Amino acid sequence: MERPQGESPSEEGGVLLGTPRCQPCPCPAGPSVVGFVSIPGMGKLLAEEVTHVLLSDVVTTFFSNNDTQNLSFSVTFIFNHVMTPQPRKKVLCVFWEHSRSESGHWATTGCTMVGTRDTSTTCQCTHLSSFALPSSWEDPVLDVITYVGLSLSLLCLLLAALTFLLCRVIQNTSTSLHLQLSLCLFLAHLLFLMAVDRTEIQVLCALIAGALHYLYLASFTWMLLEGLHLFLTARNLTVVNYSSVSRFMKWLMFPVGYGVPAVIVAISAASRPHLYGTSTRCWLNTDKGFIWAFLGPVCTIFSINLAFFLMTFWIVKNKLSSLSSDVSTLKNTRMLTFKATAQLFILGCTWCLGILQVGPAAHVMAYLFTIINSLQGVFIFLVYCLLSQQVQQQYRRWFKGVTKTKAESEKYTLSSRAMPDASKHSVVRACIAPRALH
Repeated sequence: MERPQGESPSEEGGVLLGTPRCQPCPCPAGPSVVGFVSIPGMGKLLAEEVTHVLLSDVVTTFFSNNDTQNLSFSVTFIFNHVMTPQPRKKVLCVFWEHSRSESGHWATTGCTMVGTRDTSTTCQCTHLSSFALPSSWEDPVLDVITYVGLSLSLLCLLLAALTFLLCRVIQNTSTSLHLQLSLCLFLAHLLFLMAVDRTEIQVLCALIAGALHYLYLASFTWMLLEGLHLFLTARNLTVVNYSSVSRFMKWLMFPVGYGVPAVIVAISAASRPHLYGTSTRCWLNTDKGFIWAFLGPVCTIFSINLAFFLMTFWIVKNKLSSLSSDVSTLKNTRMLTFKATAQLFILGCTWCLGILQVGPAAHVMAYLFTIINSLQGVFIFLVYCLLSQQVQQQYRRWFKGVTKTKAESEKYTLSSRAMPDASKHSVVRACIAPRALH
């Protein structure tokens, strides 16, 4: 069955069906049947499952060919709005996906929004099902918190990275780990801030989602290396072998810190590339559990780091009395433990708040998740730079050097201005002296 060239799309139940160009349908030879059923008010019946406001009627398509899940062409739907979209809401093109374990849910896989107006929205899908046009609410307060918090984090992460690079007093294996973590978070936050909403071009949005997936996974991997280094440093209290620990970390950290996230993203992209990017955000799609390509490694890293920290606390507790004579070693280890624990909270527990955004507490969890995660860079700069005595001393030396240089510059400027005046007075006296002789 093929729609003749030049035939206009037909309206059925508030939906127009057509394709950008005439395409043959994947059906066997002989007569075929295709139809649409518009069900006004179906959104109210699905109220318990729908978390968005429906802007159109629910429309079900049927076709005599049973294989309608992976069409070789795109079907274009034009939905007439039953209500005008409100400001701060984003229109979606969705279909009802049935699930064996659940009653079903709205999904966006295979459907993209071509364009929207006040009275209608155009969608393209590569399968046939039950379709609708919901709109999602975007909280303006959360947007403000996100942009302000990420801007502050970018500034603090930049200052932290410059501190780790330029402050030679604190440069060691631990500082190298801090530096790589700060760089990964800086790039991830910057890309999120600049491009997470760039959903107009699907391929570009998928690339942005893949880059964000990699950068955030790399951040968590460097946090795992931080936990491992903390454990090995605490273990060094019982086995004095710090040089071998340092060599081991230098050999291990770059292949693991950047290699493991690359492998995870490569496998995810090779298996389901179409699930990178959604109609509203350039991030991982939640359909078919694909979001666990990110949450799985994150939960694993959080669990391993938690085990590292518990073992570290146990070692510090057991050696507290035996190291009473060596106060400096104990003090440094306790400070390192405090910093790593703070970092575990910053990069670990906060993402658990994202997982807990369900049920009646979802709105509160969304605010906590947004506030704490947008200020990650601020917390890292506070813990690793401002609370470090060595960094504080270096900041004071830099400040004194800048102040001294500024004072010398002002003194030189004043002296330069005074020299022409002195030269002018000497010339005047030289002119007056001959006249006095006459």
